[in-house]
Amino acid sequence: MTMHAPVSFGAGGGEPYARALRSDGSLRLTDPARPDVVTTMDVSRWSAAADRVDRSLLDDADGPVIDIGCGPGRMLVAARTLGIPALGVDVSAEAVAIAQRSGGTAVQGSVFDAVPDEGHWDTALVIDGNIGIGGDPAALLERCREIVRTGGRVIVETNPDPLADRVYTARVVDTDGHESAGFPWAEVGLDALHRHAADAGLVARQSWTVAGRSFCELLA
Repeated sequence: MTMHAPVSFGAGGGEPYARALRSDGSLRLTDPARPDVVTTMDVSRWSAAADRVDRSLLDDADGPVIDIGCGPGRMLVAARTLGIPALGVDVSAEAVAIAQRSGGTAVQGSVFDAVPDEGHWDTALVIDGNIGIGGDPAALLERCREIVRTGGRVIVETNPDPLADRVYTARVVDTDGHESAGFPWAEVGLDALHRHAADAGLVARQSWTVAGRSFCELLA
C-alpha cells in the first residue's frame, strides 16, 4: 500500500514543528476554514518524560511496540525502561534525532511507506492526535492493521469530543509566528473511530478516558 501525504508539519528542518522541538515550545494548529478554532499542541509535553497515563498504554504489551508519529521519543524511552522492544516512526528528522539521542530507536519516514518488521508488531501506538496523520483515518488504520501481527493491537488517542469527525487542510504556527504550508489532517472522536476501524478491518475492544485524554484499543 502506498499513500504519500503531500505535506506534513513534521517535514523539513526549518518548519514550525522543528523550531518548537528545538525550543521546547508550543504550536497552534489552525484551520483556515474555522479561524476561531485553534488547537494548542504542547510540544514541551511530548519532549518530557512519559507520564503515568503514557506508561499505562504499555501495560498490556505482549511484544514489540511501534509508535506511529513518535515525536521526540518519550514512549520509546518508557518502553525501553520497561524492557519492551520499541521503534518510532516520524517524518521529522529533528524529532527522530532527539529520540535517538534520548536512547530510543527511531527511523525517519512516513507510516504509509514500508516500515521495519511489518506484520510482526504487537502494539501500534497512534497517540497525541496522530490519528490525524494524512487526513484519512481509515487509510491510516488500515496501514496500522498491516503493520501489527494478527491479533495485535492498535491504541488510538481520540478527540475528547466523541462526535468529532472532520478532515481538513491544517497549518501549524509556532510562538514566533512561523507558519507551515497546509497539510491534510483529521479530528476523530470515538464514534467516528469505530466506523473507520470497521472499514479498516479492526475491532474495537475497549475505550477509556483518563486525565482528560481519551483512548480506544483496536484488535487486528
